[in-house]
Amino acid sequence: MTQLPAAFFPPSTPTVYSRTDFGPDFRWGAATAAYQIEGAWNLDGKGPSIWDAFVRGRRTIKRRETADIASDFYHLYKDDLDLMQQMGINDFRFSTAWSRILPEGIGAINEKGLDFYDRLVDGCLERGITPWLTLYHWDLPLALQRRGGWTNRAIVGWFTDFAQLVAGRLGDRVQHWMVLNEPMVFVGAGHMLGIHAPGRRGLGSFLSATHHAALAQAEGGRALRATLPATARIGTTYSCSYVTPWRPGLPRDERATRRANALLNRLFVEPALGLGYPVADLPILNWLDYYVRPGDEALLPFKFDFLGVQNYTREVVRHSPYVPLLWATLVGAKPRGVSFTQMGWEVYPESIYHMLKQFSAYSAAPPLLVTENGAAFPDELVAGRVPDLARQAYLRACIGQVLRARREGVPVEGYFVWSFTDNFEWAEGYEPRFGLVRVDYDTQQRTVKDSGWWYRDLLAGNAC
Repeated sequence: MTQLPAAFFPPSTPTVYSRTDFGPDFRWGAATAAYQIEGAWNLDGKGPSIWDAFVRGRRTIKRRETADIASDFYHLYKDDLDLMQQMGINDFRFSTAWSRILPEGIGAINEKGLDFYDRLVDGCLERGITPWLTLYHWDLPLALQRRGGWTNRAIVGWFTDFAQLVAGRLGDRVQHWMVLNEPMVFVGAGHMLGIHAPGRRGLGSFLSATHHAALAQAEGGRALRATLPATARIGTTYSCSYVTPWRPGLPRDERATRRANALLNRLFVEPALGLGYPVADLPILNWLDYYVRPGDEALLPFKFDFLGVQNYTREVVRHSPYVPLLWATLVGAKPRGVSFTQMGWEVYPESIYHMLKQFSAYSAAPPLLVTENGAAFPDELVAGRVPDLARQAYLRACIGQVLRARREGVPVEGYFVWSFTDNFEWAEGYEPRFGLVRVDYDTQQRTVKDSGWWYRDLLAGNAC
């Protein structure tokens, strides 16, 4: 069911378009994350992260794979930047590994770690590639986790110190900054479900991590604002999925969908916009009061210059009496008999349109960028080519939905494919491949997939 049927393109999708349809100022890029590509997990003074520990746990990662080497971007970054330049990608989103810069999370600075990011930024600029830096993409220093990590309120100060350090070093050359990557995912999967690092489970862990991450996204923004030049643009990114009821019109499914929407799509953006937590639609959030201190309400908002929207699919929700407090469950793509990706996610390009509309509907919302969008499909190297027609069709349809939103007045200013190269896909290991560029993990050879050449043609101004 991973191959896409003829009906893959909904009628609302513009099927032929070019780069010029988006306007001259629209940004086109590709995205990555430090832990998923860098490798060099213990070289040149880098300290261990929570993921370095998590991948060594029993049964935490499929096939017990690790990201010790990953795509070896730490050593091959020049080659990858050269390839990016050849593909016409002029905007590159990457993240910093906190424990590469501060091995203990705080205290002594690892100059070799900062030197790597110096070289990376300079390498981008030498090739005419604009760097977009994400401060935190899930790889918390293990030393800080041993002190409670995101469940310890002190992390807000630890993180702002880290933000100021990186901004002070790279802020003369990096103009585009993102504070957190998908906080809902790293607190939900890592602190409630236990399927991501640090592998914690429980409502208390989830709620405390949620509040501290919400504070950190605002305080981190303020730390950057105080350190960076006035011309710098500061944003943050959110995972999101368009949610619909399993049985439209059935009151209990409709209520379950509202609760799921509050959890998946509203939990972090609304505090940042000064709206507080979405307690009315998700009463369990009343329990956050246990972790909220006087004055916190005034600390949660921050005026970001942009918000990153990261979308891959939609979720269909039904009422469930077996999921306490949320009383909702997700109905998977396979049981519904619809097309799905290698991750099991429904192929539903319209989701990105609906989420752009939802985020832009906030009166205080700044401009938006799609900072992640992509798909994993089984790839096959055939005579030096990777004919990934399913991924090409998916990207074409999703970018068409971005154009649809833009034509309707949504202030969406850019689009970043996830991801530039194949990488370590967290708990799924190396089997799912999202990249425009195939990586042979045995030889580290790169092969641009057909979808990558299609993206190059789009960026060159060809009609697609």
